[in-house]
Amino acid sequence: MSPSAAETGAAVRAGRRRARDVVEEHLAEIDAREADVHAYNLVLADVARAEADEIDRRVAAGEDPGPLAGVPVALKDNLCTRGIPTTCGSRILDGWKPPYDATVVGRLRDAGAVLIGKTNMDEFAMGSSTENSAFGPTRNPRDPTKVPGGSSGGSAAAVAARMTGVALGSDTGGSIRLPAALCGVVGVKPTYGRVSRYGLVAYASSLDQVGPLANSVGDAALVLDVIAGHDPADSTSIPEPSPGVSSALAEGVEGLRVGIVHELTWDADPDVVARVVAAGAALQGAGATVDEAHVPAAEYGLSAYYLIAPAEASSNLARYDGVRYGLRVDGADVNAMYHATRAAGFGPEVKLRIMLGTYALSAGYYDAYYGQAQRVRTLIIRDFEAAFSQFDVLLAPTCPSTAFPLGARTHDPMAMYLVDVCTIPANLAGIPAMSVPYGAGDDGMPVGVQVLGPALGERAMFRVAAALERSRP
Repeated sequence: MSPSAAETGAAVRAGRRRARDVVEEHLAEIDAREADVHAYNLVLADVARAEADEIDRRVAAGEDPGPLAGVPVALKDNLCTRGIPTTCGSRILDGWKPPYDATVVGRLRDAGAVLIGKTNMDEFAMGSSTENSAFGPTRNPRDPTKVPGGSSGGSAAAVAARMTGVALGSDTGGSIRLPAALCGVVGVKPTYGRVSRYGLVAYASSLDQVGPLANSVGDAALVLDVIAGHDPADSTSIPEPSPGVSSALAEGVEGLRVGIVHELTWDADPDVVARVVAAGAALQGAGATVDEAHVPAAEYGLSAYYLIAPAEASSNLARYDGVRYGLRVDGADVNAMYHATRAAGFGPEVKLRIMLGTYALSAGYYDAYYGQAQRVRTLIIRDFEAAFSQFDVLLAPTCPSTAFPLGARTHDPMAMYLVDVCTIPANLAGIPAMSVPYGAGDDGMPVGVQVLGPALGERAMFRVAAALERSRP
């Protein structure tokens, strides 16, 4: 088994391993598997080698580069990287190189991590299968005929295929947790505001959150500890230090109250439900109390999300006009240029969601659609608060099924949107949630169990996740 990111960082810091050797091993994996998986939009081999050499120089000089010393990290291609192309999986950002790094990128580098590449994604994070990228689909490394989940499918696939040590994704309605579940890795969506969004290209600003993907709960905790915390550059950042979660992993679950959410579980495939039930039994065996929980308004989460998120997207994506950056298609006048640029630059799913959002915000329909969706969001928040008054942590499936074949749902939007049904409520409520691999379905593909905590409840969530990992089939 490959060493964990934590083990790799410790070995490099101690001088037992060279960061350059670690990078070369991961670049060799990329050479071997990338053609089949297509996890990356851009592999930064020269950048990674130069950063690794600098880490080795610092270690030789007696300096401590940080807990992620020499660990390769892959970034979802909607995180800004100074002087390095950031595409968001879209043609409309063709040629754009941000003039600054996202806050999370700076924090990873400060911890000694080495940037190895930018990963493929659904265009502007709009999708559940990473089939909507302008650069082609990513494939599931466990079975290349199947999807990796989305929209952070490239990040999840890169981690699962050992083409990076850890990765970052963004989660608007499940976009970290879904691919983590379908690829069999750990994926974390922190509390809204726990991790800075500065430098994350926005999809839906009230829902987006950056988080880690990793091959173990410990590695995910380590990365979260590095990137979390207040950022004055982000007005939505929680203005207080983030308590570390790594120290909670060994605390166990003795005395914790765990609820299995009925509304998020009953309609999942039987083999997925069986894994969630088994996870609950394992936690009970470890000393937790487990019972059924109810979040009634969660059943309306999908409907509310697909009004709120497109509405915010229609506003956020108005800035891509061919004037300031990215693609420009000339026209007879400025309006013709706008039309030609956006028609050529945006893919079908993005155009669909822009139109949905613009309609929901239009005069005469705002209250009936967007306003009503926000009222449902409030009900979901209240129902989660009621559930967390009885339980410390909640369990549910991450995805109602295991990975499905490439192309199976691309022509059925509703079938594709239903993939998000278990993950969306956590985004609407702003609470932390994570996916932990827990065995396989009847088809042999990974199943993810979702652990949800109350707002700012990452420590209890990680205690449960660590216990599930220890009991994993």
